[in-house]
Amino acid sequence: MRVLALSLALLVLLFTACTPGGADERAAVMAVLEAQQAAWNAGDLAGFLEGYERTAEITFVGREVSRGYDGLEARYRRAYGTREQMGTLTFSELEFRPLGPGVAFVIGRFALARTEAGGGPATGRFTLVLRKTADGWKAIHDHTSAD
Repeated sequence: MRVLALSLALLVLLFTACTPGGADERAAVMAVLEAQQAAWNAGDLAGFLEGYERTAEITFVGREVSRGYDGLEARYRRAYGTREQMGTLTFSELEFRPLGPGVAFVIGRFALARTEAGGGPATGRFTLVLRKTADGWKAIHDHTSAD
């Protein structure tokens, strides 16, 4: 049993290490995050949400779980409905890992600079699972935790 488990783990490692297009995929995924950050900082919540796939299967995990694109959008509009609540977003410490052809995840940090009236500054970590779609790379799962 132990040999089987080790063999499966080795196969997963080899498959992940040999995923083609790693550098191109990384650049494309990072471009999505850069576009999201730029849209957010322009006060364009709809533009920020373009980084997510419009599907009923998408999930966002934070203090609560939001399911489906409509739930995700509603959550963002509730929490960041004004320019003051949005503040200025910075992503940092970004790590990209391919999971297989057309699927990857990114972990990183976020920082929101906001006035006290807008909710005050906020920082934390996130993990995104993204997949390549006909419309480009889109997040299908987001787990964000505040510090």
